[in-house]
This record gives sequence, structure tokens and C-alpha cells, in this order.
Amino acid sequence: MFHGFAGHGWMGWGWIIALAIVVLIIVASVSAHRRSNHPSNKKSAFDILKERYAKGEIDKEEFEQKKKDL
Repeated sequence: MFHGFAGHGWMGWGWIIALAIVVLIIVASVSAHRRSNHPSNKKSAFDILKERYAKGEIDKEEFEQKKKDL
């Protein structure tokens, strides 16, 4: 009776679209996980110390002391 867009012509595309969505979710998840664990995103303690000194959060004496401690 009603064979519009819900007819035989579009029925085969539903599983392909669903599969594509699942694949996109998996790819996005894996990509985000790799970026978060990438070593370049992690700063060393000395890098953080240099940033704090550059921002003026600590003075030169404290910087030198903490540098020796590291």
C-alpha cells in the first residue's frame, strides 16, 4: 500500500548507516585515547618548575632550591 521511502529501496541502507555510526564512534574513541596518552602531552617536573618561575609564581631562590631537589 504505502511504498514511499520506507519501502524496499531504503531498507537495505539502515544497517550500513548504523554500522558507519558505530565505526565512527570507535575511531573517535581510539583517537581521543591515543592523544591523551601521547608523551608530548606530559610535562616533566622541571618544565613545570620553569613555567612557574616564568609566570612569577616563585622567585629565583625558590627556583634554584627546587631545581636542586629535582
